[in-house]
Amino acid sequence: MHLHLTNSKSRRKERFEPIDPTNVRLYLCGPTVYDRAHLGNARPVLVFDVLYRLLTHIYGDDHVTYVRNFTDVDDKINATALARKEAGAAGSLEDLVHERSNETIGWYHADMDALGALRPNHEPRATQYVTQMVEMTQILIDKGFAYAKDGHVLFRVREYDRYGALSGRSVDDMIAGARVEVAPFKEDPMDFVLWKPSDDELPGWDSPWGRGRPGWHIECSAMAKALLGDEFDIHGGGNDLTFPHHENEIAQSCCANDTDRMAQVWLHNEMLQVEGKKMSKSLGNFFTVRDLLDKGVPGEVIRFVMLSTHYRKPMDWTEKKAEEAATTLRKWRAITQDTDTGPIPEAIIATLSDDLNTAGALAELHRFAAAGDAGSLKAGASVLGLLDDTLGGWDIVQVDLSSFADQLSEVRAKAMETKDFSEVDKLKQALTDAGVEVRMSKDGVELVPGAGFDASKLEGMA
Repeated sequence: MHLHLTNSKSRRKERFEPIDPTNVRLYLCGPTVYDRAHLGNARPVLVFDVLYRLLTHIYGDDHVTYVRNFTDVDDKINATALARKEAGAAGSLEDLVHERSNETIGWYHADMDALGALRPNHEPRATQYVTQMVEMTQILIDKGFAYAKDGHVLFRVREYDRYGALSGRSVDDMIAGARVEVAPFKEDPMDFVLWKPSDDELPGWDSPWGRGRPGWHIECSAMAKALLGDEFDIHGGGNDLTFPHHENEIAQSCCANDTDRMAQVWLHNEMLQVEGKKMSKSLGNFFTVRDLLDKGVPGEVIRFVMLSTHYRKPMDWTEKKAEEAATTLRKWRAITQDTDTGPIPEAIIATLSDDLNTAGALAELHRFAAAGDAGSLKAGASVLGLLDDTLGGWDIVQVDLSSFADQLSEVRAKAMETKDFSEVDKLKQALTDAGVEVRMSKDGVELVPGAGFDASKLEGMA
């Protein structure tokens, strides 16, 4: 059994062969910590969480190194801190930036924990690696790949002849189709910033080019090198990062480290929609992970819905999917309530090894549930981070619905004779209003507590 992943750089599915099987290394671009994580931010986290779980299963817990960074130096963070200062908050702007970063990282951890995402082995903050960023920038200058002007340092894109290989576009095409900053300190419109000046109030560090702060792209290159080496196995993120962020990371890293590649596999997930539309504040369908959690949507339900679509396909969040997921998870948790986790079924590993086919793995779990195979269901779900005790609390509704099932069966049998189904419809509607999923077939009636189940609405019915 071999793991295959779709490599964004080659644009094809490839058999994964780690550089060093005793230390499989992966890097995921983490958040810029200026605000709550929105729902789309959670998708790459969950994709990489499943990948991390799969890799540790294949290679062993001690043979996988997972890094996800925090960008805690950025103009957006500065802007939120400045707004606080203008509103009368005490402390310097730099203090407020640090305060905001810590606050947002705390929120992020709480929200991702609620989704069942395992913490990576390393969660570096950009501010902890500025020395390495300065060193890498100086190396690029010394090699002629970068230049300093007016307190800025910029990368010469045209000096790297493989620029554009990841996104599949030429430099001239990028200039024509992208919004590039034209500035007096640039030799070429496509050149991008490695270092920029800071005033006395903004966060900044001393450097050979004056007091300043790093550009976004150099941050990930320096942190990845420090923690994973010049080359590593898998680098990922949302496909909106392919250009310019990941393209620029490759250029910087390869030129500074004298390598032909930064990562051997580039993994990108597609974007998220809400009820069939792009999530945006202007459409009123923009919300954070915390918004859903505060509305009572369990983190496990969010996780289930996310994993029900393959990572390379657009994922559409809908209330109907959330309700169906809650119903399924309640049923699965009831089936596995007193079951110990056994060996993980080969069918689950084989399905996930085919380019992280989480939707296919969920289909396997449905088959285990239908067959009443509680052991395989619980063990298989563990690789997807589902049916975990830490995600409990909402999971099983302790209620005996057998009397209502018997009542509906009797009413239904009578209706079959009289052809008057009004009482069946009335009883079924009452159960549905109480949050019960009603399943009727030739084999009988099955009632399952669903999302929003309210036992009080059943009082007096039996």
